[in-house]
Amino acid sequence: MSRISIVGTGNMARVLGSRALAGGNAVEVIGRDASKADALAREIGGGATAGTIGAAPAGDIVILAVPYAHAVPLVRQFGNALSGKVIVDITNPFNADITGLVTPEGSSAAQEIAKSAPTGAHVVKAFNTVFGHVLAAYTPEDLRPLDVFIAGDDADAKARVSLFVESLALRPLDVGDLTSARWLEGTGVLLMRAMFGKAVGSGSFSIGLTVRD
Repeated sequence: MSRISIVGTGNMARVLGSRALAGGNAVEVIGRDASKADALAREIGGGATAGTIGAAPAGDIVILAVPYAHAVPLVRQFGNALSGKVIVDITNPFNADITGLVTPEGSSAAQEIAKSAPTGAHVVKAFNTVFGHVLAAYTPEDLRPLDVFIAGDDADAKARVSLFVESLALRPLDVGDLTSARWLEGTGVLLMRAMFGKAVGSGSFSIGLTVRD
């Protein structure tokens, strides 16, 4: 399977790390707070290791499981250590009241991250329409597949991410090049508004997207 480095120590990092190990992947957890990264690696178990911000990630696929505000600075901090890596951007760059995106007009979080990535690294947008609690509760026995929409400019990078997605018992759906990331991020805003009662009803509930065969 794949070697995965997850940058972040929050809930999505925990869920993705656990499912990645269950799918036969090697997992490294990287965090600004080394003690939190080490604790999460121990919690995930299964031989997961803890890495260091700025050092070359052990994984061929590097997942940015951090808020968008931290993503670009982290990519710059890693610098050439990310050369040759596939960088997976899972962020939803919405504003404080979940009414829109904070990225420049006509761009996306993934595209802004790509601008800061070193030569030889490829950015793929994925997982931003799959929320952590939904992913944690999903099982392959569910009646509907859980789809992961991916976008990127490099076909090989998308193929590698697709294989990783399949190892999680999820279904990858390629929606095009990296310009499609803005539309995925806009969809993320709509899902967040619905989930937290901003658009319909009140309260919160599990929500996700799937394509019916």
